[in-house]
Amino acid sequence: MWLRHLNLIQFKNFGELEVDFSPKINCFIGENGAGKTNILDAIYYLSFTRSCFNSMDVQNILHGEEFFAIHGDYVMDSSLENKVHCIQKKGHAKEFSLDEKRYERMADHIGLIPLVMLSPYDNDLIYDGSEARRKYIDGVISQFDHPYLDDLLIYNKALANRNLLLRQFADSGRFDPEMLEIYNPQLIGPGNRIFEKRQKFIDQFVPIFEKYYNLISAEKEKISLHYVSQLAEKPMQTLLCENFDRDRLTRYTNGGIHKDDLEFIIENYPIKRFGSQGQQKSFIVAIKLAQFEFTRELTGIKPILLFDDIFDKLDECRVETIVRLVGSENFGQVFITDTQANRVYNIFIENPIHHKIFMVRNGELEEVDLI
Repeated sequence: MWLRHLNLIQFKNFGELEVDFSPKINCFIGENGAGKTNILDAIYYLSFTRSCFNSMDVQNILHGEEFFAIHGDYVMDSSLENKVHCIQKKGHAKEFSLDEKRYERMADHIGLIPLVMLSPYDNDLIYDGSEARRKYIDGVISQFDHPYLDDLLIYNKALANRNLLLRQFADSGRFDPEMLEIYNPQLIGPGNRIFEKRQKFIDQFVPIFEKYYNLISAEKEKISLHYVSQLAEKPMQTLLCENFDRDRLTRYTNGGIHKDDLEFIIENYPIKRFGSQGQQKSFIVAIKLAQFEFTRELTGIKPILLFDDIFDKLDECRVETIVRLVGSENFGQVFITDTQANRVYNIFIENPIHHKIFMVRNGELEEVDLI
């Protein structure tokens, strides 16, 4: 599966754009702010029905216009084409369709066009709190496990309501334990199932991640990734019972899968504190390549890869290794942005992979040949 043709109308800084892509590697070169990342975001839209960077759809409309449209033609393994359309008008609900059939629920499209994106924002996985890492796990699993997503929605809604009730009790000075226990079934069942699926995912994911990190780094560093959860020691029901008095004092639910985390370790120390910038970026790249392989094995489809400005802070050896990896038969279509034409030139001099190179300037796109 690959994106053959993309048409943008009034999307971000592009008035109108028509472009055909290579089924293998496509590079966008240009200065910061030229619009390279906006093209990747449009491709992301066609897989996830939303922007990777801006949750307000209307803010992605070209300034001064009334709507944006994104149209993509995908070639499937059978050589048939699927046409995906996304249209957002000011003051109207977003329209999303596959082969002219409009979706009633956006969630029904998720997972049909698998995609993995790597951008500078993924550094949040290392530097931000545990919520960013939980969201990453949930995002990967829920693409292909709709019951998991349903459990997550039920759990999070019950958690928010329980925490609100705890605050109301504290403010009013009145406490009713029976009212609090109303939320137990919505936390216990979904919470236990979410933990089990997260644990299973990590058990499958870690060996793939370690393989890719070792390939990128030439096995120069010893790394590991650990799943940390209170439910590894006690089931959800026990956590609720043991933390009952503490919850009342803190006005917050202290036990559950909403406290889960991932530990990123290099040479037995947290990579956040002891990893170099190159090692940290290699860690994130390995996570995303592992996500690619996990998704491919699960769906039988090679996801589209989007690499937004990932080569900064990486040495030439690691850059060449990554390009050689994604250029192999194990991977499908790849989109790469970079500010340095010479770096892209050197990549394809050393690696004769089918590719197209585009120069991006102020919302305009031009195919070029640097070789």
